Amino acid sequence: MGAREQLSLDRIRADVLEILQADVDEVADDDDLIDHGLDSIRVMHLVERWRAEGAHVSFVQLAEQPTIQGWHGLLGT
Repeated sequence: MGAREQLSLDRIRADVLEILQADVDEVADDDDLIDHGLDSIRVMHLVERWRAEGAHVSFVQLAEQPTIQGWHGLLGT
């Protein structure tokens, strides 16, 4: 994938649902994830997971757009 790992929408969604312990029908792609219980610790966990796979993303970037759709815009294919 080159210098920047690109994550699919399905992968981002799956990782978010896993960390929130939510079902797919509970969280829409454009929902504010803070409203679903996403906190800074969980965001940092996702940042570390995705960085370990080669993604170039920061906590601040994710915190500014706390939606699956927003994150796909930053990380997606």
